[in-house]
Amino acid sequence: MEENIYQKKGYKNRKDYLECLAEDYCVPLDTVYALASVLGEDEDFDGLISSLEDLEDMEGMFDEF
Repeated sequence: MEENIYQKKGYKNRKDYLECLAEDYCVPLDTVYALASVLGEDEDFDGLISSLEDLEDMEGMFDEF
């Protein structure tokens, strides 16, 4: 069985990847899921990362979580 893009990058699957992004960027998982849903899988390694970096720049936005 051929590895998918997530496995090639060291994740079990897309869900695992999104969970890791939430942890890495200190963003609630629901927010990561929402962004990923809007942007689509094609943007998981580009647009989604850029969006999370933009959120990360909004220092303190998720401090209550």
